[in-house]
Amino acid sequence: MGLKRKILELHKKREKALKGGGDKAIEKQTAMGKMTARERVISLCDPDSFHEYDLFVEHEARDFDMDKKILHGDGVIIGTGTIYGAPVCLFAQDFTVAGGSLGMMHARKITKIMDHALKMKVPLIGINDSGGARIQEGVNSLAGYGEIFFRNTLSSGVIPQISVILGPCAGGAVYSPALTDYVFVVDKISKMFITGPEVIRTVLGEEISMEDLGGARVHSEITGNAHFFAKSEAECFEQIKKLISFIPWNNTKKARKFEPKEPKPEYKISEIVPGDPRQPYDVRDVIKAVVDDSDFFEIQELWAANIVIGYGRMNGDTIGFVANQPLVLAGVLDVDSSDKAARFIRYCNAFNIPIITLVDLPGYLPGIDQEHAGVIRHGAKLLYAYSEATVPKMTVILRKAYGGGYIAMSSRHLRADFVFAWPTAEIAVMGPEGAANIIFRKEIMEAEDPDKMRKQKVKEYKDKFANPYVAAARGYVDSVIEPEETRKLLLHAIEVSDNKSVFLPQKKHGIPPF
Repeated sequence: MGLKRKILELHKKREKALKGGGDKAIEKQTAMGKMTARERVISLCDPDSFHEYDLFVEHEARDFDMDKKILHGDGVIIGTGTIYGAPVCLFAQDFTVAGGSLGMMHARKITKIMDHALKMKVPLIGINDSGGARIQEGVNSLAGYGEIFFRNTLSSGVIPQISVILGPCAGGAVYSPALTDYVFVVDKISKMFITGPEVIRTVLGEEISMEDLGGARVHSEITGNAHFFAKSEAECFEQIKKLISFIPWNNTKKARKFEPKEPKPEYKISEIVPGDPRQPYDVRDVIKAVVDDSDFFEIQELWAANIVIGYGRMNGDTIGFVANQPLVLAGVLDVDSSDKAARFIRYCNAFNIPIITLVDLPGYLPGIDQEHAGVIRHGAKLLYAYSEATVPKMTVILRKAYGGGYIAMSSRHLRADFVFAWPTAEIAVMGPEGAANIIFRKEIMEAEDPDKMRKQKVKEYKDKFANPYVAAARGYVDSVIEPEETRKLLLHAIEVSDNKSVFLPQKKHGIPPF
């Protein structure tokens, strides 16, 4: 009887704790169009795979009548589960319990599962839905954030860290997602900002809504803080599951291999890129023409769209893609696109994911705005990331590759392992028109018909320099290939470089141009 009584007592305590902030708080959460923390975790994990820990943890605060308040689980759920069979560690802040505010025990629960994830070398997923620091616990709350930030940094490059913003994430709390690898947001639900609308109104006298200040679209389109945008929580969870299928568990493994598939026949690579170098096209179609099943999973689609990054598979293996996008600003490199690509390259390098680069750009974006925004420093991040990367690096030059852009986009000079060029490739210091105006300036000015002479000299420059054969003659391009040969040669390059090893100078770490 003693054991039965104890089990009955356990069931009662468990049932009460599982309700979080209680029925009214749960109804309020649902009325806001939000799932509860426990519903989110269960929806994200494989069926019956989530196991919760520290369900009965309580806060230890005594000031401001906190000793009279019971906060079940202290406002956060932690545990382990699987996604498509891959083990993960998770935490989910529970807004129904004291607004998901972070106190000392709340932080200890999070850092406990973070330590577990690092020790077990499995991905960490954090679902953020919190009003911020628990004011009643004072500096203990701040200490909790600091412990989390430290662990984010410690785990960086060792295990994948994923942040999901499904409610408010304000003040110091925003820095943990900023330190993680991928941030997911949902329209009309996610809110991220350091200083809230009330403070801005008080200090600056300006009126601004939460959505305009730090909503999902703001961080997906303007700031670049978010990597994936969804219209619903269900769509967000599907995005997370797909990402997990592409990336390895930790930095000692490779991503899971899938059954190889041929690209879909509707993507005819020879028909995608126009012959006219001034005519745009969607570089994502080129990627879909070479990856398995034409399945390309794009990252940060809405921000810095002049460069495309994301994952595809070739022969069943995960590959990271970086490609200039001629549809947007002719595919130029600028401050934001350099940051976007450099960060992705460093992630791929940390987690053993080969990189394929597709090149078609006129160079770096000129102009006083870019110069003042630090395009030199930001542009150098891309050079640093490619130079530092030791994973297999394959480059295909599709059309334009001018000036510093040619060097920056994984050229042979930054130690690309294989560099291929299509016959349409133009590799030169600058575009033919600009080059002809400089080189043949005197002849053009003195000609009877300057326009006719200019066209003649542009053609002369194109014929002599704006082609792939000058670079091929120097060994900077390994092979000039037909578009239809692209997938076959990339597959071979990936296979050949599978056991690539690089010997680098011994050092603690380099100093990137942050």
